Amino acid sequence: MIVSDTTTPIILMETGRWELLSNLFCRVSIPKAVYEELLCKDERSLPDFFEIIEIRDDPMLETLKMLLDRGESEAIVLALRLGQPLIIDEKKGRKIARRYGIEIVGLLGIVYLNVKKGRLDAKGAFEFLDEVQERGFRISESLLQWMKQKVKQA
Repeated sequence: MIVSDTTTPIILMETGRWELLSNLFCRVSIPKAVYEELLCKDERSLPDFFEIIEIRDDPMLETLKMLLDRGESEAIVLALRLGQPLIIDEKKGRKIARRYGIEIVGLLGIVYLNVKKGRLDAKGAFEFLDEVQERGFRISESLLQWMKQKVKQA
């Protein structure tokens, strides 16, 4: 099980690559704010392995919302409550989640784990990363080179 923020599911929704999550996790929990952000992007429903959890008013949530958007804030609170890792790609959100001791993974980590588990080959991984970059997901050149090394070693 894992908790997710919005960015990675949006990318997987837009590319039709939900299996990159379902290959790794039997359940992905998302807060209601993330669900609402996802539905703004696409009218279709989410795959069955998603679980939507409402986060009620929480002092920590109010503090986080001063620093991050609602989806990121709720995702961090949910990850803490469930004691689960968090899929989050935004730099500021990752930094804050780490301060709370949350294990984090981003889109590149999801791709790498699929390669490591034999669910995706290196060529497929790099084609997917090229596609998401064409769709506007920014990956620094140094991070992309690091990813290529990790995939080759997997």
